[in-house]
Amino acid sequence: MGVTIGDARAIAATLPRSYEALVRDEVRFRVGRLVYAAFYQDDTIMGFGFPREERAALVASEPEKFLMPRPSDMRYRWVCVRLDALDVEELRDLLVDAWRMCVPKKVAAAYEG
Repeated sequence: MGVTIGDARAIAATLPRSYEALVRDEVRFRVGRLVYAAFYQDDTIMGFGFPREERAALVASEPEKFLMPRPSDMRYRWVCVRLDALDVEELRDLLVDAWRMCVPKKVAAAYEG
């Protein structure tokens, strides 16, 4: 088990309006100016868009997999995951759900991935 940033790139490339950006030497996936996923700590941790009110429950449910975002990101709808704890399908689900939070509803509804 475990995924890489390359797996994330392959998934993100299939998402309409998604593009990759490098910010302070960290890879980010965006829709417009909104970031829906970012990679930290030598690409071993991925932060991704997630409902703020649900993240504590997610982290508590699988603390070996999910972790709270760094303090500077706590104000955002954001949570983090260890890439070595995911398989490709889980990664796809997390990325697509985070992407859906950033695109217009019409774009999200038309996506069939």
